[in-house]
Amino acid sequence: MILHLTIHNLAIIEVIEVDFGPGLSVLTGETGAGKSILIDALGVVLGARCSADMIRNGQERATVDAVFDVSGAPAVSEVLGEMGYTAEDGELIINREFTTSGKNVCRINGRLATVAQLKQIGAHLVDLHGQHEHQSLLSQQKHVSLLDDWAGKPVADKRTEVAALYQQLNRLRAERARFEANDRERSQRRDLLTYQVGEIASANLLQDEDLTIEAEHKRLANAQKLATHTQQVVAGLSSDDNMGILEALSVCEEALSQAASMDSSLMNYLNTVRTARLELVETERDLVRYGEQIEFNPKKQQALADRLDQIKTLKRKYGDSIEEIHAFLARASMELSEIDSASDSIERIDIELQEVTSKFSDACAALRCLRTEAARKFEQAVERDLRDLALEKAQFAVQISDREPDSTGCDRVEFMISTNAGEPVRPLVRTASGGEISRVMLAIKSALARQESLPTMIFDEIDVGVGGRTAHKIADKLENLSQFVQIICITHLAQIASRAAHHLAVEKRMQHQQTTVNVKILSEQDRLLEVARMLGGMAPTPAVIQHAQEMLDLRATKCEEPV
Repeated sequence: MILHLTIHNLAIIEVIEVDFGPGLSVLTGETGAGKSILIDALGVVLGARCSADMIRNGQERATVDAVFDVSGAPAVSEVLGEMGYTAEDGELIINREFTTSGKNVCRINGRLATVAQLKQIGAHLVDLHGQHEHQSLLSQQKHVSLLDDWAGKPVADKRTEVAALYQQLNRLRAERARFEANDRERSQRRDLLTYQVGEIASANLLQDEDLTIEAEHKRLANAQKLATHTQQVVAGLSSDDNMGILEALSVCEEALSQAASMDSSLMNYLNTVRTARLELVETERDLVRYGEQIEFNPKKQQALADRLDQIKTLKRKYGDSIEEIHAFLARASMELSEIDSASDSIERIDIELQEVTSKFSDACAALRCLRTEAARKFEQAVERDLRDLALEKAQFAVQISDREPDSTGCDRVEFMISTNAGEPVRPLVRTASGGEISRVMLAIKSALARQESLPTMIFDEIDVGVGGRTAHKIADKLENLSQFVQIICITHLAQIASRAAHHLAVEKRMQHQQTTVNVKILSEQDRLLEVARMLGGMAPTPAVIQHAQEMLDLRATKCEEPV
C-alpha cells in the first residue's frame, strides 16, 4: 500500500507531499490541473521511463520519493530478499532522481538500485491503469497477455519455457540459413584452399632450406673462380719455381733456432714462426682437398636455381619465410577441414532442430491446455463483475484458436462479448461501445486484483464514456474492491468521488510567475463543494449542493452498515 508520495520539480510540480490511506482514494480537479502528473510520478518510482524534458522548467533535477507499507505483501518481501534488500518494519522507500544532464539514480531503502529492479518490484506493488489503457482491449493482440496475467504462475512458467524454446529455434534456423546461404561461397573457398594446401604440401619445404640452397647455388655458380683462387693460394704457399712461403718460413725457422740456442730471448720469435709455418702447412693441405672437391655441375646448379624460384614464389604468396609458409599451411588446412565438416554441421543442426521443434510443440500444447482451463474460470469471473457494472445480461467468452507460433506460443486469444440477451458473442474489438470497454476493463482488473492480490490499484479515468446508473455501478465496484486492495482513482464523476474514503483535490496555481500544482486533502465542507462542482459546474445551485450531500450521506450510511 502506498503511504506517502513526495515530488520535486516534475513537470509543472514544484513541491508536493501527499499522504494516502487504505480503501478508495480519489483525485479530482479541473481538466489539465495536473492530476495525471501524480500518476506519472508513481510510474517513475516504479521504473517507468523518464527524461530530461520531464524536469520543471529552470531546474536541473527532479526527484520522486514513495513510501510503501509491504507488511501484508509477502511477494514483495520475497523479491526484495532475492535482490539483497530488506523492508524494515514492513516499510519500503523508493527514491529516484534524474537530471538535465542525463544522470539517473535509483535507491531502495537508501541503497543504490537499477531501473530494472524498480520495475521488478513495482510489478508486485501496483497495478497502474493508465488514462487510455482500456483502449488496449481494442487490440486483439493484447488479450493473450491479460488472460495470462489472470492465469498466474503456471501459465507464466510455461510461457517462459515456450519463449526460451522459441528463441532456441530461431537461433538454430538462423545458423542453418547461414550455412545454406554461404554454400556457394564455401565451395569457392574450398577450391582455393585445396589448391593452396596442395601447392605448399607438394613443395615439401624444410626449415631453413632456402638458406642452405642459396649457399650451395652460390658455390656452384662460382666454381671456376673458387678453383682459380684456391690454386693461386696453394701455389703461393709452396711454389716449385720460386721459394714459396712455406720454404721461406722453414729457412727463417732454422735461422732462429740456431740464434735461440745462443740467446734464449729469441725463443718467443722462434715459436711464432714455427706456429705460423705449421698452420700454413695445414691450410695448404685443406685448400688442396677443397680444390679437389669443387664441383662443376651445370645441371645441379640449374636444379638449385629452380628450387629457389619455387620457394620465392611460395614466399610471395604465403609468407616472407618458410616458417610463415608453414603457419599459413596449418591455418588453411584447419579452415579446409571446417568447410569439409559443414555438411556434418548441417546434419547436426537438423537433428537439433527436430528435437527443439518437438519440445516447442509439446510446450505450446501444454500452454494451450493451461490457457483453456484458465479461460473458462476467467470467463465466469469477468461475467460476475460485469453484472455488478450494469451489464446483467452480458456474456463474456475467451476464444482460443491457432496462429503462427511466436515467443508466446501458437494461441490466438480473443475476447468475445454479448451485452444483450439472446445475442451471440462477437469479437469485443468490433462490438463494444466506449462505456462498455471501460466496464469490461474494470471487470478484468477486478478479477486480476482478486487473483494476484496486488496491494494497490491505480485507475486514471476508468470512468471515461459512462454516466448515470452505470456511473453508480462503477462507483459500487470500486468501493467494494477497495475493501480488499488500496484503490487510487482519478475521476471526473461525482458518483465515484462521493464514495471515496479519502478525497484529494488537485489545482493549478500561479506562483512567482510560474504555474505550479497543489494537492490538498479535502475537509467535509470542501468535499461537499467539490462534489457539487463535479455535478453542476463552478457555481452549483442549492439543489446541486443538496444532491451532493445526499450522495455523500449515501456513502456514510453504507459505511455504518455491517459488512
